[in-house]
Amino acid sequence: MDQRSKQLRKKIVDVLHHAGRGHVGPSMSLVEIIRVLYDSVLKYDPADPQLPERDRFILSKGHGCLALYVLLAEKGFINDDELFSFCSYNGLLGGHPTTKTPGIEFATGSLGHGLPFAVGVAAALNIDKSKSRVFTVLGDGECGEGAIWEAAMSAARHKLSNLTAIVDYNKLQSYGPTENISGLEPFADKWKSFGFAVREVDGHDVAELKKIFSELPFEKDKPSAIICHTVKGKGIPAAENNPTWHHKTKMSAEDHAILIKSIEDYHA
Repeated sequence: MDQRSKQLRKKIVDVLHHAGRGHVGPSMSLVEIIRVLYDSVLKYDPADPQLPERDRFILSKGHGCLALYVLLAEKGFINDDELFSFCSYNGLLGGHPTTKTPGIEFATGSLGHGLPFAVGVAAALNIDKSKSRVFTVLGDGECGEGAIWEAAMSAARHKLSNLTAIVDYNKLQSYGPTENISGLEPFADKWKSFGFAVREVDGHDVAELKKIFSELPFEKDKPSAIICHTVKGKGIPAAENNPTWHHKTKMSAEDHAILIKSIEDYHA
């Protein structure tokens, strides 16, 4: 984990401490995925968030929004001070994304709706003969929702090669191991059977993520799916693969200092 990934994680912890609450594990598993998207993949203009030629990004697993918010601040969609309005009364940043925040395309958080949104947007862009692309990040737990698979069938039916579904496959959800709750495996084969071209990648390997995104679309006339194998709570040893860190409240100054040091010292 390089210094930039550590800095992004420390910023997430700073915001969590200031707000007194937030989703820790779901945000930490997303950092590299969202970092690479905003560094190397997406076309956007922070000065004009509604630029018609922009690529569209939808964070379907809205509870991981802190990872997105710190990137939006870094890229200039919002200022750093606004990060610390997270979960405050009349603040700019909600506990789940809303369109009140510059750079947010859809309000998400009710799981299972990001991919249906993305399919509709991708189809509309095709009708308009736009070269813009649509990316959505799903949680593995939300892939137990029937709406995901209805949308997947529609994406394949309409040959939406401008659409990429990215799954943060950290194998844990709020109640425990995903496989015990949803039984997703064989996961890649499911996406293939629904008509997607599929690749799998280490979701924390920045170089591999850049490479796989550069190969999109994977097949002509097919939507793409990238299954990112990640670790829930990545970068905080106490939180890694620990479902009790899905969401935390009442983070003390001592807790904050311990978490910051654990990220700085992280070597795995």
